[in-house]
Order: sequence, then structure tokens, then C-alpha cells
Amino acid sequence: MKLIYYFVASRQNNRLIMTKVPQQEFYWVETPEPHLARRKEILKKHPEVKKLFGINSKMKYYATFLVFVQLTIAFFIHQVFELGIGAWGWALFLGITYLVGATVAQALFLAIHEITHNLAFRKESHNNILALFTNIPIILPFAISFKIYHGMHHWDQGKDGIDMDIPAVTEANFFKGFFGKMIWFFHQIIFYAIRPVLVKPIKLDKWQTYNWLSQIIAMAIVIPLVGWPGVLFMLFALLLAGGLHPTSGHFISEHYVFEEEQETYSYYGPLNNITFNVGYHNEHHDFPNIPGSRLPELKKLVPDYYDHLHSYKSWTKLIFQFLFRKEITLFSRTKRK
Repeated sequence: MKLIYYFVASRQNNRLIMTKVPQQEFYWVETPEPHLARRKEILKKHPEVKKLFGINSKMKYYATFLVFVQLTIAFFIHQVFELGIGAWGWALFLGITYLVGATVAQALFLAIHEITHNLAFRKESHNNILALFTNIPIILPFAISFKIYHGMHHWDQGKDGIDMDIPAVTEANFFKGFFGKMIWFFHQIIFYAIRPVLVKPIKLDKWQTYNWLSQIIAMAIVIPLVGWPGVLFMLFALLLAGGLHPTSGHFISEHYVFEEEQETYSYYGPLNNITFNVGYHNEHHDFPNIPGSRLPELKKLVPDYYDHLHSYKSWTKLIFQFLFRKEITLFSRTKRK
């Protein structure tokens, strides 16, 4: 994968200035995605890795706790406006929403990510039911659709027209430069939600129907209980979790090409502790049937396969690099026909 450059001419004080600009195109490759081959090789040389396969039996408790925390805050958040502190009420509201709400919202997203890999229960139907329950504080029904699209992302990584994790051409062309990337990044959770529906709509199946029905019923109960402050809290928490929050760096770190010849990257920093180890992303794509709680063990078992790969220690630093490095754009993704 080589980055192609072209030159843009401009004039300053009657002098012709040639500026080197990255070509606005994806990294197109003809090779298969790297994870299947590495998985086969690791299993051949280290069959003991199979001991890590299975479920995280604690996931149902983590997910339930996160739902309880978010809904409880949503129920009581109206009290910050009843303290008689004027504008400070909004400051307190936003502070709680950012520090707690957005953190929990991101954890809810990533709990659903684990659950949709069937890593909470052995039966798929039980995982689906837990995903529907975990979806409640996210307001909109997305868990089952996410499961379908995320499966496409895994099994057809980078495949043109199938992997909906990759920005659309029009999206990448529109949000260019620092300000374009900043606007896109702060609202990326919205683009992740609407892109698949617009680019590759899928047929409504029974579990998606259950997702819609369960969420409509849940919102009919929750919204009158929490009122508009609670709804605002949950909505702002979602937007912040997908943009202005440090944990949102995982969206960038996973597959944006910062080092040529590599399309998946891992993060080995402290925020893995509150994101179900989603940072271990090469490991996750190699073995999606290993729960996040055991991915660090996988890396320790076979360090030769991961230690040489480019990785990150700070999602916050990576966010700034994404925004400020001119050569990194929404086109900085690997695609294959």
C-alpha cells in the first residue's frame, strides 16, 4: 500500500508554489485480509490458544450494571436544575454527562459489541436478548443491525460495498482538512449509524423487529419517568461518547492507516479497562471467539505475532494526530475488491 501524492499549484506574491497533497483515494490492495491466515498459523503452532475460546460469564452482570447506572442517572439528573444555581446547573449537567454518561455510553456500545459476538452466553438467542436489554439507554434500536453489519466487517474486512465500517466516498470527499475532519469526528457516531442504512440496506428480520418493538416499549416507559433532562442526558452522552471523549479514539485506532502495509492496529493503554479490551484489536480480529477479558492472555501466549506490529498507547494522542496530520484523511482506510 503506497500513498500516492499529487501537486497543487497556487500563487503567493506572484510566485508559483507547489504543495504536496495526499491523493484522495483509499489504499486498494489485492491481498486477502490478514486475520484468517494469521489465525490458522497461530492455531497450527499454538493449539493451546483454543483454551481461551468461550464466553465471559460475567458479561451479563457488567451489561446489567451499565444499564442500571445510565438509567439511574437519567432519572435523577433533573435535580441539577433544581438546585437554584442558575447557569451552573447546566455546567454540572454537562460535567456529569461527559465524565460519567459518555463513559458509560461507550461501555454500553462495547458491551453490545462483545454480546453480538455471542460471548456472553452459549446460545445465540440468549445473547440477542441481552443485546436488546443493553440497547435500552442508547434510545434508538441498533443492537441487532450492528450485529449483522459488524459480521460483514469481520468476514469481509475492507471489501468494497460490504464493509460499512469504512467511510463512503462522498463522506470522505466532503469532510476534508482539519475542520472537516473535526466536524466528522465529533459526530462520527451518527455517521456510523446512518452510513450502513444508506449505502447497504438490509432486510428486516425477526430479531431486528424484536429490537424495534422492545425499544419502543422501553422508551414508552423510560421517557415519561426521566423527562426531558433524562432524555437530553442520554442523547448528549451518546454524542460525546462517539466524538469528544477519549474512548472514541478506538474508532480511529482500529483500522485507519497510520503505517503503510498494516490495516488493523491494537491499543495497549489503560482505557482498555473500561472498554472490554477493545483496544486489543488485531487479537480480536484474529480470534473473535475469544472474549475481550482473555485477549491479553492471547497476546502473552503468542507475543511473536503481535509485538512487532505498530500499536498505540494513547487514544487521546491518536485523536490529535488524526485531526492535525494532513496526510491522514477519511480515505486512510484499506479496501479490496
